[in-house]
Amino acid sequence: MSFERPIGPGVEAAVAPSPAEVQGLADGEVPTSAKLQILSTEHYSLMSSRALAWNEAFSRAGMFLSTLSGSIVALALVAQASEFGEGFRVFGLVILPVVLLVGIGTVLRMGVANYHDALCVVGMNRIRAAYLEMAPDLERYFVMGTTDDERGVSNTMATPPGTSLFVQMFGSTPMLLSVLNSILFGAILWLLALQLGMGTVIAIALAVVAFITGMLAFLWFARAQIGHAHAQLEPRFLSRSDG
Repeated sequence: MSFERPIGPGVEAAVAPSPAEVQGLADGEVPTSAKLQILSTEHYSLMSSRALAWNEAFSRAGMFLSTLSGSIVALALVAQASEFGEGFRVFGLVILPVVLLVGIGTVLRMGVANYHDALCVVGMNRIRAAYLEMAPDLERYFVMGTTDDERGVSNTMATPPGTSLFVQMFGSTPMLLSVLNSILFGAILWLLALQLGMGTVIAIALAVVAFITGMLAFLWFARAQIGHAHAQLEPRFLSRSDG
């Protein structure tokens, strides 16, 4: 996400058209003031839609973390009462899959939010390109991206130049949630193995395999989402060095 927030339409009141614009309207042309109002309204709509999507996504993330925290507290109380016996394992096998389900749904929703965010950023960058077509002398005042290619989108999202994709993914919220989901998956298999009497070593081995499998699944999902976004969003306004 970038640091943009919906603070109201940039230009709500239409400026009185000049005589040249009135003549253009009579000839079937749209006045510049009307174009500017349409673009600014769309710009505000994209910012509002983007903020709503991210508020919902982060609310889901907060709900998952609250559910996870509550389940850990409950497991600790049961562990003290049952001395980590069969009651503890059965209770864990009942509650942890529910938490994992909430976590997986949250990661999927975050993936949708990421695509929605990229779509809105592309739209806002194209609108800024239209602003510059109307007033090229204002380019030096723009901070966010004015192109819809990868460089322009990264600029609007306030991604530091030179930051690798791995670093971006490592510091992202979906990565954090996926690590927690993978730990939950490993804990579930660990408890299941102990409940079936497989022994501590086998249980730990299954937990490690489950964690690695969960992380690989997340990386595959993230890669697929990024590839889908690149395939769907074709740049129309390229940075100077890109063409």
